Amino acid sequence: MGTGKALVLAAAFAAALTPVTCLGESSKPLPAKATKELPPELLSLLEQKKMPKHSPIVMRLFKEEAELEVWKQDTAGRFQILKTYPICRWSGDLGPKLREGDRQAPEGFYTVTPELMNPNSNFYLSINLGYPNSFDKANKRNGSFLMIHGDCWSSGCYAMTDEQISEIYSLARDSLSGRPSFQVQAYPFRLTPSNLARHRNSPNLAFWKMLKIGNDHFETTQREPRVDVCNRRYVFDAQPPANSPHPLVFNPAEKCPPFVVNPEIARRALGKRRADELEYARLLEDNLPAAPIYSGLDGGMNKAFLAQFPGRVTLAKVMPYASYLPQLPPIPWTDNDGSLTSKWFGASFSKTVVCDAVGAGFPSGRC
Repeated sequence: MGTGKALVLAAAFAAALTPVTCLGESSKPLPAKATKELPPELLSLLEQKKMPKHSPIVMRLFKEEAELEVWKQDTAGRFQILKTYPICRWSGDLGPKLREGDRQAPEGFYTVTPELMNPNSNFYLSINLGYPNSFDKANKRNGSFLMIHGDCWSSGCYAMTDEQISEIYSLARDSLSGRPSFQVQAYPFRLTPSNLARHRNSPNLAFWKMLKIGNDHFETTQREPRVDVCNRRYVFDAQPPANSPHPLVFNPAEKCPPFVVNPEIARRALGKRRADELEYARLLEDNLPAAPIYSGLDGGMNKAFLAQFPGRVTLAKVMPYASYLPQLPPIPWTDNDGSLTSKWFGASFSKTVVCDAVGAGFPSGRC
């Protein structure tokens, strides 16, 4: 190894071992980039949409479309779309992250607390998704430092431009003012009947249909879904059965307790699910072409950035993750009327980048 290259790696290693100073963890002054006010046009949009500056947000990530949505709560208490940002780079393939070093950007429901906001990131600013969450841990998945960050480079992360992450970070920071967390929903694509039909041969289909329940709850109510985990599965908007003497207690790795879905939410979501099922069946009857299970590419980039960053989406550097996708157990889901709604799930789950630490060859604390 040449002397110059060795010095670069040594410097990167030293930076990686530097402790992270995150929002809420230090009394030291934050860098100006982390305290920057939203641009006037975005403040004007908040006022136009009747969204208080410090009201809650929900972020939604879509790999295939390479888009990040920021939804914000308005004065009526409903979440409305505020702005859609094209994603500059995400890595891996469609499907969840399974293990350290697989370059997969996570999919699922994540909770971001103030401690996960990093104003001193090597990638301008970053927001740690909180991977692995309780679902990931129950399914023995591992990985670390999975972020939304700037610099348009990714190894298991969702990378934006510095200008974009500046706005996104500010929106997240303001929403955490006096609030413990906000929710991030990460999806392989928009969970429409057409997209699910195109990807019907994927071993992830059952997992994606499980995520679709939370997606449908959000889209039909415009309220953040409550997320729990039991029996290694996500549970959305659960509440105790009528006349139950005990509060619900969920253990991610153990059998689910008896529960029902909030009746009003279940009613709205059921209407959407039935309509989507009919459209899904029609598309299969019409022989909609199926997408390949494995793309062969390492992630993707929104077409808005292709000319600006040529050559950043390359052939995959790892074997198809689907080859070691673990099987997950089925779970019966109970509507408020006591009926099972497991049909939608199926039987089982048939710069140097340092976000995904093993993939880069050394640990990181400053992604």
